[in-house]
Amino acid sequence: MAAQGSRLAIHAALAGNGAVAATKFAAAWWTGSAAMLSEAIHSVVDTGNQLLLLHGLRRAARPATPAHPFGHGLELYFWTFVVAILIFGLGAGVSIVEGVQKILYPHPIDNVAVNYVVLGLSLLFEGATWSVALRAFQRETRRSGGLLTAVQSSKDPAVFTVVLEDSAAVAGLLVALVCLIAAQQLDLPVLDGVASVLIGALLAGTAAFLARESKGLLTGEAVLPAVQASLRHLAAETAGVSSVNEVLTMHFGPADVLVALSLDFNDTLTAAEVERAVSLLERRIKQTHPEVRRVFVEAQSREAHLRASQ
Repeated sequence: MAAQGSRLAIHAALAGNGAVAATKFAAAWWTGSAAMLSEAIHSVVDTGNQLLLLHGLRRAARPATPAHPFGHGLELYFWTFVVAILIFGLGAGVSIVEGVQKILYPHPIDNVAVNYVVLGLSLLFEGATWSVALRAFQRETRRSGGLLTAVQSSKDPAVFTVVLEDSAAVAGLLVALVCLIAAQQLDLPVLDGVASVLIGALLAGTAAFLARESKGLLTGEAVLPAVQASLRHLAAETAGVSSVNEVLTMHFGPADVLVALSLDFNDTLTAAEVERAVSLLERRIKQTHPEVRRVFVEAQSREAHLRASQ
């Protein structure tokens, strides 16, 4: 999706998490709830993550240089990977440690009503930011299928990271609310620690999934199979092309794709006619797929290509 849409989702999440984090810390201090402290840490990590994503967007937008001739788009994928590490190390780690301490040494929660008010307001704010991020993500994907499938096929980590973070935030708040109610009704303060451990496990799972997706993009991921098929079709129907040897693609950013084609041209074509065919093909590819920024075409016979690939 466009960088503007990414920034809108991130700014919405940043505003919500910053305000909620301060409120949660105050409630955790006032009531002594481990679950509320875990939620506060969760919101702080999310706030820091959104700042890192904005930094990544800014760095990725820098123009190409002689040292980086294909631009800096991959920096966005790098900072997304850093976000995943922070979620795991800070968010999940601290929440689990705090929860284990509360399980080993449980103590009653004071002023439980404060926690309920804060959790209710947090659900309202987090739900609003999640809705903004989800709408932005749906505009980007425009594909059928579930949320998990859409995230796996998305090439814009700035938006799907916010969607995953906000989804984990809403789920964590629900876990904290249910466990706090159960701890009060059953007089089992240990459930407060259980909630903190569950929130930590939720964050660890989110971090692992996010790290896996960002690693694939960072190490060089091709376009979707449907786009690859379209590129092959455009090349095959170009006048003067007798066969398509190979179609290679790589994402340097959500809307920055490199395409390398190996084509076998008719032997009867002159050099000028091959040049015109290549120019026409490049123009048609960029019109059909605006995310393609660079097209490289290699003129090579089918036999030579097969020998070179052995």
